[in-house]
Amino acid sequence: MNMKAISFAGALTLATVALADNSAAPPPLPLGLSPQLYKLTVPQPPTPAQVTLGEKLFNEKRLSADNSVSCATCHDPAKAFADGKPQAVGIKNQVGQRNSPTVLNALFLATQFWDGRAATLEDQAKLPILNPIEMGMPSPEAVVTKVRAIPEYRDAFQKLNGREPSYDDIASAIAAFERTRMAGNARFDRFLTGNSNALSAQEKRGWALFNGKGRCNSCHAGNAVSPLFSDQKFHNIGVAAHKQDFVQLASEALRVVRAGDEEQIDRLALESKFSELGRFLVTRHENDIGSFKTPTLRNVGVTGPYMHDGSMATLWDVVDHYNKGGITNPYLDGGMQRLGLTEPEIDDLVAFLFALTSEDFAALEKKELTAQRARKTKRPERDTAVALGKKGNLGDLAPNPDLKNPADLGLYGPVAAPEK
Repeated sequence: MNMKAISFAGALTLATVALADNSAAPPPLPLGLSPQLYKLTVPQPPTPAQVTLGEKLFNEKRLSADNSVSCATCHDPAKAFADGKPQAVGIKNQVGQRNSPTVLNALFLATQFWDGRAATLEDQAKLPILNPIEMGMPSPEAVVTKVRAIPEYRDAFQKLNGREPSYDDIASAIAAFERTRMAGNARFDRFLTGNSNALSAQEKRGWALFNGKGRCNSCHAGNAVSPLFSDQKFHNIGVAAHKQDFVQLASEALRVVRAGDEEQIDRLALESKFSELGRFLVTRHENDIGSFKTPTLRNVGVTGPYMHDGSMATLWDVVDHYNKGGITNPYLDGGMQRLGLTEPEIDDLVAFLFALTSEDFAALEKKELTAQRARKTKRPERDTAVALGKKGNLGDLAPNPDLKNPADLGLYGPVAAPEK
């Protein structure tokens, strides 16, 4: 089977067929994803019945208090399972503190949410349903009562599990569906498998910058065995320092946060000023103040706005932020430093980031790239003097290597013929 011919949606269709034949068999994966990683992450793939039920619940607005919001409201399949908004909007048009991350490839993540407060997809599925400004249900018992009163769900759970649903069963079904939402098959993946024409000259320059002068691979390395473009760690890069006095805020939080109280942490993260403390809310460790999880860069071009608070509208804004070394604060990650990227280099790097878009979102990519280019003249994060070392002292610049395509060196198997 030629994996390059399988689209993202096609891979998912084939996955369903494979699961129908053998529930333990791993599905065909989108080009660029590691079968080894999948086996480690999903030792028992979900059955078609679990996935079908989970997809219905994922799109079910009756899981919210006023029947107006579903999981898909903030994780829209048409928007690469994000929502295109700076912060998530829940029932009664309430706006939270955090941006909605994509669900794509969430199955591979070691923790869920920007601050890692949920360990599994099942844990993650439970919290938005109960959060007052997201889906607003008052208790797990209320959710179960509501679902049991809907014949199609009561019957489906009875057939699947041999009993009426519990809250754990509802979360498990949603998680089963989310475990089939995978993203790969980007131009970059075709480049790595030997198609040297898959990337433009500008995108290839951007890839070299990504691994060199731009230092992006320090936290967002991506290759055949690490396909997520995320180290899955938590970093303070200075975004939240725009708004808060971290020292005072952390002192207040220590008096308020109850260690291990997942529901309280969920509310503080979405409803309060303590949101900007990030991972600290979960660990209460000083070195986690203002730290947030490194997001995946797959489909980054079509899942903006960016950062945990959606405060950056374009990838040019994001690169500008890193180019000046972030925003100084007492807890700034030690890896943050000025990059010294010129304007043409910034353009090249952004072009490469758009090359990480899955093939099935090509039309959305074109639309988003046009919209972001139109905003290039509005650059609130830009500080060229700092970035180029004309003021401040934020360290030496990284080299920019002359990168060869690993596929050309035979590192990822035989080189494929260029696509026509």
